[in-house]
Amino acid sequence: MSKINRSDIFDKNLNFLIGSGASYGLLPTLAVRLKKKDAEESHTLETLATQFESSQALKTLIFSWYVKEVIKPASDFQIGAGSSLDATQKEVLDNYERFLKTVLALTAKKGEQNRANIFTTNYDGLIAHVSEQMLRQGHADFVLNDGGSGFIKRTMYTRNFNRFYRDQGVFDRHSKSVPQLNLLQLHGSVYWYKDDSENIEVSYDLARAKTRVSEVPCIESESFNALVNDESRSDDDISSLDINIAVDQIEAFWKKYEQLPIVNPTKWKFHETVFDEHYYQILRLLSYELEKPNSVFIVFGFSFADEHILNLVKRSLSNPTLKMFVCCFGDKEKASLLKKFEGFENVELIRVEGDLNFKAFNEEVLTLEPPSAEAQP
Repeated sequence: MSKINRSDIFDKNLNFLIGSGASYGLLPTLAVRLKKKDAEESHTLETLATQFESSQALKTLIFSWYVKEVIKPASDFQIGAGSSLDATQKEVLDNYERFLKTVLALTAKKGEQNRANIFTTNYDGLIAHVSEQMLRQGHADFVLNDGGSGFIKRTMYTRNFNRFYRDQGVFDRHSKSVPQLNLLQLHGSVYWYKDDSENIEVSYDLARAKTRVSEVPCIESESFNALVNDESRSDDDISSLDINIAVDQIEAFWKKYEQLPIVNPTKWKFHETVFDEHYYQILRLLSYELEKPNSVFIVFGFSFADEHILNLVKRSLSNPTLKMFVCCFGDKEKASLLKKFEGFENVELIRVEGDLNFKAFNEEVLTLEPPSAEAQP
């Protein structure tokens, strides 16, 4: 299958899961070049951190690299005026805008139920930033509900995702539901903060986010960085590294790192109780939405390496009215996903000719463009 027919899904309970593949080109993914031992397959940060979990020094180097190469860029960019993004990076933003417009167009056909849920494992805030840009430029009129409420200080509550907005006529003679996209960040956000009352504050202050990440005392190692970026090296080279890091340096790193409100790229999850609780609340919401009658779940840029999400989705697939579409970047990923979802008849794997990147997803898989003459019956 290479295309999702809009007429088959527009009247359903719409849910999307967007992974790091959508932000590729603007922000780095968890992939590294270092090969797994005796295999052609490369490591990801997740497999590398899991393999060397027992070595405190190596684990500290791996997560220092993660902060510098993955988290910092997510909290250190600006779109719009003053932005220094290149053409490739701007194309990523264009793809996000096109995706959001498509989702809004689908919800517009649903009448009063004109809403959709966008779950994402990305903590980069790109959906929020692009939505802000669309609203400022008058490209669309909708509500992006990120779960926050308040004015000077916005606090996140899971119950806020059940709130909706209406436009009311001056004389109360008519009203209509405002299109709404719920943004549910399964792995946290670089724009979340724990406040003094043990709540989650949402703030898109770029300087604040950048400062917090820069305060994490990352450990530098040129030899480690060289290995991670070398596709001719493997696990043995990492194991034989001569590492000498003072205990107080390691402790200082983890003290600051564990204050970041993001899910670790391993089986370890949030360390802070307040974030941990919210993480499970969002997972419960995902489960509830997928178990509603006539639900659609479209997955892009996500490999289902997260076992929590994989198992939750598998349980929800017992809902016979749920239809899940999973976009596969290439044949290798399709084979992997086919194995993970073997036996589930309500799962469709999507492939196109060439790489199924975000641009191809918007142009070929889920598009507002009418079908070509050749495709019409």
